[in-house]
Amino acid sequence: MPLFEVETESHIIITWANDQDAAAGVVHDAYPSEKILRLTKRPRDTWVISKSALGIPTASADLCHTARDCLSKASGDKVHAIRLYMHETGSDLERARKVIESNMVMGW
Repeated sequence: MPLFEVETESHIIITWANDQDAAAGVVHDAYPSEKILRLTKRPRDTWVISKSALGIPTASADLCHTARDCLSKASGDKVHAIRLYMHETGSDLERARKVIESNMVMGW
């Protein structure tokens, strides 16, 4: 069954439905007074929301995971790992250096 993304005046609804009409019906049942602004069939059967896009901070353990992933991608090259970390997290140079170096000490 396809996954649909339906935007109304106040909501974004993600629902499975057989077709666009059925997806619109789900929205009209839940929010009968709201006008559908956009109805899109998703290209895959999952929908992902980035926590960073919503402004939800991640746990500090994720910093280590990200740093170790960057070190692995950089084959242990500290400078390259720092650049990757800055790119992936949006951290400044000093923060990225501290996180990468501390993970190098821990034996990534």
